[in-house]
Amino acid sequence: MFSGCGGLDLGFEGDFTTLRRSVNTNLHPDWIQSVIDERWVRLGKTKFATVFANDIRKSAKVVWNRYFGTKYKIPDEAYELASIVDLVKLSKSPKSEFSFPDNIDLITGGFPCQDFSVAGKRLGFNSHKNHDGTMHGDAPTIESRGFLYIWMREVISLLQPKMFVAENVKGLVNLADTKTIIERDFSSIGGDGYLVIPAKVLNAAHFGVPQNRERVFFIGFRKSALQPCALNALSKEVIPSEYDPYPIETHHFQEEKNLAPIVTLREVFHGLDEPEREMLDIEQQSYSKAKYMGRHCQGQTEVNLDSVSPTIRAEHHGNIEFRRLAIEHGGRYNNELERGMKERRLTIRECARIQTFPDDYSFIIPSSLGQPSVSASEAYKLIGNAVPPLLGYNLAKSIEEKWERYFR
Repeated sequence: MFSGCGGLDLGFEGDFTTLRRSVNTNLHPDWIQSVIDERWVRLGKTKFATVFANDIRKSAKVVWNRYFGTKYKIPDEAYELASIVDLVKLSKSPKSEFSFPDNIDLITGGFPCQDFSVAGKRLGFNSHKNHDGTMHGDAPTIESRGFLYIWMREVISLLQPKMFVAENVKGLVNLADTKTIIERDFSSIGGDGYLVIPAKVLNAAHFGVPQNRERVFFIGFRKSALQPCALNALSKEVIPSEYDPYPIETHHFQEEKNLAPIVTLREVFHGLDEPEREMLDIEQQSYSKAKYMGRHCQGQTEVNLDSVSPTIRAEHHGNIEFRRLAIEHGGRYNNELERGMKERRLTIRECARIQTFPDDYSFIIPSSLGQPSVSASEAYKLIGNAVPPLLGYNLAKSIEEKWERYFR
């Protein structure tokens, strides 16, 4: 649910390229399927297979179908371009031909986060937007954007998966008692049918992603599907490690035993040419031309090549951080400026690499290809809204490893 361009979907599928340094082989020696070169590897396929996806953004469906249809041979009709509210209503209507797929093991979804984000107005459950993205003038209803997790709950109630994973911004945790309310609402599916373990905030940088991106995850298990020993272990205040579905950290900012150093932007940008010299990759040719607007605005800082990126945002392209600033704007990369490299914001491909999307994922679709086009501005939004695929892969592999231990 709320698939967007498929960051979490890609993580749960696996079989995509990533930076070699992003994989801690001391902890996960079996994750690498093949070595491409000294810097890049291909991750192995997981045991999960995507059978359904949905979103309301047309551009998300276009790029999702292009990648997932080619890579995993998933048919275009698997992606429903519709609001989750409308899909639930259709699935309950005797006059509708729509139905969700049967025999689902796992439901994932990143329900809309703008209303809970510290970068937004933090309206939460009081959102002024409807489920389809339009504005409403009255008091919030159960179909308002801030309540869309309830409709994901409805899908879980209808399909009764063995397990679900829901994702949102870290800001939700600090917004009144929102986290507790959502945990309680998910737990009450089918009366008291799901065991929802305490939500946890994961920082993508601790999992090999070159980005300081914190997200909260809610994980629930259908009680009737669990092994008795698993139900007991997952009900404990401190869940034993062999049953804990959350992935273990693989990278850290400070030196820690068994943990690799964080992956830096300098490493992930290696091999990318400047946009004006790039001949083949349209995503590397494309970047926001929004001018520097001063320190008082967000998105006006120069990224630190020897550290991780700030969170890639899904807002207007004027909020995309700068790859480098001019000297008069406080730029630090004088050696690059002296070689004629100009002040510019991050390219589409650089943002995609920061999010750990593979280079064969196309975000810009020219209108000349005979299908709905996707602009650079839309591409920025799609990338910024996504869960980093590598973070999704860490979560998927942790769940996969324990699956037989969990379920009957």
